[in-house]
Amino acid sequence: MSETWTFVCAAGELLPGEMRPVFDEVTGTPILVFNLDGDLYALEDRCSHEDFELSSGAFDPAEASVECVLHGARFDVRDGRALCAPAYSAVPKFPVRLEQGGIWTRDDRG
Repeated sequence: MSETWTFVCAAGELLPGEMRPVFDEVTGTPILVFNLDGDLYALEDRCSHEDFELSSGAFDPAEASVECVLHGARFDVRDGRALCAPAYSAVPKFPVRLEQGGIWTRDDRG
């Protein structure tokens, strides 16, 4: 678990409907941050089915989902739950905060 917050980008650089990958240097965790209609969410940038980066896939703001390009597994960006096969396990969700004009996240798993 990291107590250190990782800077993602300036608040104005992640617009609604966009996603941005970042790397938590403390824990070595790839994180993907989403702007869903102004609400920010962060998931581990790793498909629970095949250990492939979700950032290569498509973010669908209308469905609040991200799709893995490898086999088509989809995940809810709000809570990380798997929405369809071949993935059955959720991907970890991380906290996101807006502070000092920037977007920050961290791997908070204990």
